[in-house]
Amino acid sequence: MGFHESFKALSDRTRREILNLLKKGDMTAGDIAASFSMTQATVSHHLSVLKDAGLVSDRREGKYILYELNTSVIEEMMAWFIELKGVDSGEK
Repeated sequence: MGFHESFKALSDRTRREILNLLKKGDMTAGDIAASFSMTQATVSHHLSVLKDAGLVSDRREGKYILYELNTSVIEEMMAWFIELKGVDSGEK
């Protein structure tokens, strides 16, 4: 996974809203779907894209799969932006 997948995943408003939900804590796909007017299958697709991009991870607890925000990828992206800004302002 690389920045390309992460930026592509973040380009969708629904996926950004899912990330906002997950910053409050771990949630099941059903809990996430309840926040949207779309099918659970559509939400599952968005979760799959976010997972493939490394922005969320999942774990099984009993019969449930909990999704959680993976901030390490976001931190890497932020570090890249900060580095880019430094180069842009003439710093090396």
